[in-house]
Formats: sequence, structure tokens, C-alpha cells
Amino acid sequence: MLYRQKKDTYIRNYDGLGYITSTGIFNDRIVNESGTIFLCALSRKPQSLDELIDKILPQFTDVDRDTIKKDAEEFYDTLVQDGFIVKGENEEELNVKDIGFTYTAVQPKTIREDFSPTIQRADSDTQEFLEKHFNGRPHLTTFQIELTSKCNERCVHCYIPHKFKLYNISDELYYNTLEQLSKMGVLSVTLSGGECMCHPKFKEYLRAAKNYDFYVNILSNLTLLDDEIIEIMKDSNVSSVQTSLYSMIPEHHDAITQLKGSFYKTSDNILKLIENDLPLHVSCPTMKGNKDDYGDVLKWCHEHKIRAQTDYIMMAAYNHETENLANRLSVDEAGKVISDVLSGDIDYQKAILSPDFVKRCNEAVFNPERRLCGAGVSSCCMVANGNVYPCPGWQEMVLGNLNETPLQEIWDNSEKINWIRGLKMKDLGHGECCKCDKAAFCTPCLFRNANKSPPGAPLEINRHFCAVAQKNKEIVLNWRKAKLKELGK
Repeated sequence: MLYRQKKDTYIRNYDGLGYITSTGIFNDRIVNESGTIFLCALSRKPQSLDELIDKILPQFTDVDRDTIKKDAEEFYDTLVQDGFIVKGENEEELNVKDIGFTYTAVQPKTIREDFSPTIQRADSDTQEFLEKHFNGRPHLTTFQIELTSKCNERCVHCYIPHKFKLYNISDELYYNTLEQLSKMGVLSVTLSGGECMCHPKFKEYLRAAKNYDFYVNILSNLTLLDDEIIEIMKDSNVSSVQTSLYSMIPEHHDAITQLKGSFYKTSDNILKLIENDLPLHVSCPTMKGNKDDYGDVLKWCHEHKIRAQTDYIMMAAYNHETENLANRLSVDEAGKVISDVLSGDIDYQKAILSPDFVKRCNEAVFNPERRLCGAGVSSCCMVANGNVYPCPGWQEMVLGNLNETPLQEIWDNSEKINWIRGLKMKDLGHGECCKCDKAAFCTPCLFRNANKSPPGAPLEINRHFCAVAQKNKEIVLNWRKAKLKELGK
């Protein structure tokens, strides 16, 4: 009998703590020191139980082979049952069982505002567990690398001023960063830009990421995608590709990207990714130029079984220029998006109609002692010149530079990152947010606050999002009232 790690499963050893996660079943597992030895014996190559025992046995003293074999078989069979690894008589059987992601099996799904540039991997409990294991020190698991700040599009809403999109990452910096990430046990790496495919060595860089067995995500407008890149993506077991599609009307999409023909290039290449069973997420940022178009984008994605979402959140440029905000939806226009999303989300409707929904909304408050920001806790990012930031776009908050300081030192010792980690909800707006009755409909963001504030003050409340939260609350509660009346309740 042969055992093999599934193609969508990733294994890490965190100082004797074994961790396994799967992008296919959206689940993870932490095991003890003995379990870690069993876990780390697995690989992406088929191994018999006896071959695994040969690797495991030398690491135990005064334990006979039969006992180890019995324990290992039970351990591995549990992982098989839970969907992390595959078991079979031969490699052909393993391949049949190791299906991985395929559009023929997924259910059409449109997700709401909680969309993330990375696929859901591990819940907060996992990070909390890791923090305790590392004596309160946050552990880096997710890292974003900007390969180039250059971009072939000039999107009207972009929070990165086009005049600053000048740099390509160097070979030395890229490969050195991958090596550092591997030594730190980082699990997920996102390759981004600018437009990441503008880098002349994108293909080479993507191949290199495979060698470290990272969970690889790609952020791209897809206009430069070609067949060779698709084959590299498949060979590198890319876990997620995220792109933006602004409208099904070509002229509207192109007016936002300011690149003629971009709609056909992006939409055609979305279909190519589907044909090749590469996991795809589509975002439709909604603004004045496409405020009536997002519904058709979501419908098209739904028909093609693509996970998609609309997003009415727009942020000022990181240098505090606000010209891009001329494209932002007004509060009332954002309200229309909220209403439309609500009308099409059956799961959300069920939650709103639950008997205790209003009570929970009224009781929702921000805990003054709650950590204010998740940036710098399990993730951070870098740009092409080596600067490290807590999150993409917050480029005034430079934590350090990888050309000068190792990432581990920045992660552990940066005064700015430790300041961010120490912030509590009570620090935001001098505690005003902890008294707000819109807590259930609001997600404060330091990056959004800092970019809009001329002095770059992350703790200064962005009133636009307060108004949107109020509108959100009104729409949801009014919908609930009307629906209950319709149902005679």
C-alpha cells in the first residue's frame, strides 16, 4: 500500500510542531512532536508504509518497529480519511484519487465583501495556537512579493500612483527572499505587481517558487498571459489566480484600465484558465464607471463556476493624493451595491432572518482590548525595491528593507511592526469606535485611514466608511423588517 501527500496539501515543521493544510478541503491540522515525525516523512512521491517506517524509526529510541508501524498506519489512515493524503495500491490509483481542483466538480458560488487576495487557509485559532507555541511571538505564514511596480494598465482607481511604477525586483533579491521565506517556514507566497507578468523573468521566478513547495498565489490582470505561463502554472501547482473584471461591456472595462483591448484579453484568458482547471478568483471593484455593470460580471462568473465578488471599497493613493477617489461611489451608490448583493445572497438572508439577529447587531461592540489590526501578525509584504510593509498599499509604513536587513530580523524587531501589533481598538479615534452602534457592519482599516489622512495618521477615523457602515445597517435592518412582514411574522 502506497501513501502520498495530495497535490493541494502543504506540510510544515514549526520547531517540532507539525502543521498540515489543504487548499482543497479548506482545513488544517496541528500535531504534536511524535506526529510531526510521522507527518514530515510524507512527500509528494509515493511511499510504502515500510519505506515511511524506515525514515521514522531512527528518530525513536526503545520503540520496536511493529509498534511504530501500527501507530503510523493509524495516523496516515486518519489523514487519508480527512482528505489530506491519498492511499492506493499503485501510482495510477493514487492519481485517480488525487483529483485536486477542477471546475467540473465545483459548485457555482458568489462570495460577498469578505473576499481576500489569498484563498481561505487556516482559521484564527491556528494563528493563536502558533503564537502560544512561539511564546507570544507572531509567526509569519503568508508573504506577498511585488515582482515589479510596473504595470501595462493605468486603472483609474489604483491606490499606487502610476508615476512610481518604475522598478523590477532583482534576481539576487528575489531568490534571497525565497530562501529566507523557506527558512522561516512560510506557507503561502503571493506574486504580484504592478502587473507581475511585466517582469521579464516572471516565468523563471514562478518555476523557482515551486522548488520551495510554497502555496503560490498570483495577482494579475491576465492581459500578458500565454500558453507557456499556463503550463508553468499547472506544473508549479499554482493554488490561486486572482484578477479583476470591471464590466461585460468592453468599452466600460477598458475605460477603467485605460488599456484598449484589455477586456478581451482578460476575459479570454479567464476562459483559458478555466479550460486548464486553474483555480480562479474574480474581483469586480465597483466605481462610477461601472456602477451598473457588476451584476452582469457576477452572473457571467457564476455561469462559468468562478468564485467572484464585487467590492465598493476604494482607497486613496498611498502618497495621500486623492484624485482617484473621484471615481469612488457615493454613500447612496454604495448602498445600491449592498442592496443588490443582499438580494442575491441566500445564506446572508437566512442569517439576517434568524430570530436573534437584531439583538446580536445591537449588542455588537468593538472590544477595547481587541487587537486593532491583523497586519504583521501572520502576514506582510514587500515591493520590488526591497521595502517591507505590513500590508499591500500601506507604503508609507516601511518596516525595513531586505537589501539591508534579513526578513526574520524585520519581523521580530521592527519598531513599527511591533507598534502595529500592540494597537488596540481603544486606540482608534481615541476610543470612539468602541462606542459605535455600527460595529456589526464595519471593519476598521489602518491602511485606509492612513492613505486618506494628509499626515498619514492610521488612527484617524475615515468618516466615509462610517457613513457606508450606517447605510449598510439601515439597508439590512429595513430588508429584514420588510421580509418578515411579507412572511407574516
